Amino acid sequence: MADQQEPQPTDDDSGGRLSVKLLVFALVGQLILFGGLIALTLHGFPFLGGGGDSDADKPITTTVRPGTVPRATAHRFDADKAMAIAKMQVDAGTRPAGSETLRAVAEKLKAQLPNGRFEPIQGTGPTHPLRNIVGDLPGPGPVIVIGAHYDTEYHPKGFVGANDAAAAVGTVVELAAALKGVTRSAISPGIRFVLFDGEEEPHPTDDFYRDALRGSKAYVQLHAEEVRAMVLLDYMGNKGVRLPREGSSTQSLWQQVRDAAGQVGVQAIFPDKAETAIFDDHTPFLRASIPAVDLIDWSYKYKDTVDDTYDKLSVDSVDAVGETIVQLIKDWPGNAGPEGQAP
Repeated sequence: MADQQEPQPTDDDSGGRLSVKLLVFALVGQLILFGGLIALTLHGFPFLGGGGDSDADKPITTTVRPGTVPRATAHRFDADKAMAIAKMQVDAGTRPAGSETLRAVAEKLKAQLPNGRFEPIQGTGPTHPLRNIVGDLPGPGPVIVIGAHYDTEYHPKGFVGANDAAAAVGTVVELAAALKGVTRSAISPGIRFVLFDGEEEPHPTDDFYRDALRGSKAYVQLHAEEVRAMVLLDYMGNKGVRLPREGSSTQSLWQQVRDAAGQVGVQAIFPDKAETAIFDDHTPFLRASIPAVDLIDWSYKYKDTVDDTYDKLSVDSVDAVGETIVQLIKDWPGNAGPEGQAP
């Protein structure tokens, strides 16, 4: 068999091949156009509406997931230092009111407050009376009190009170340092930092208010007329902290706190709802008709247990509360500039 040659195309064959080529080119063009539209959809249309100023170039805001704490947008409060103060207390061990351990810790805390001093609590023993620790920043009175208790439960054995209330104490002490740097006017109220002794009951009791809150009751008895408002920190350093309004806290003051949190990007930790009312160191102030709030996460699962340890704390939680209180003081009436904003 001789090698066979390929048949030559006829006129009909040429027309058919041309139609196929045109169809292929059309399909390829459509694919290119479709792909370009997808790319523009994903990356925006920079040639419309001013190029780089389109929404595609703006930061994406996200909702804070439940159980997480947003990062504060302000950077005036040193949460690491507050955590170090909390760790110092926890490392000392159980610190019930009147103990030698607590007295040693108290000396360290007093040294870190501006104009730090002890105020003995009357009726708590002539040899080793309980002592509140007080510091202040100057300003005309009445003052704003920012407080926490620095004693721990005497039980259960081994209780070290990381969130109850070493984190709060560290926050109060570091707030004193942070607020030194806040510009305040000549009529800005004085700020007083009080670490209360004897908050915990000294023995089993069926009347917590009667037998506990010894430091705050004594303080109010001596200084009520000097105080315009009180902010108490308690369980506020735990991971995923949430601080709804404690049921007895003054609504208007709590709203000021929540508004301040919004200013620094952490309002999510102050949900707009109320929890149960609690007897705490703010209660004597309320009973003296002084506006007061208690920032306490009553849902904290390790409260009153030996598992209330340093590893349960969060630097983000401490920072969020610290920056909120700095903003609260910065925005306080009397600090306001001509347009009603703090300087």
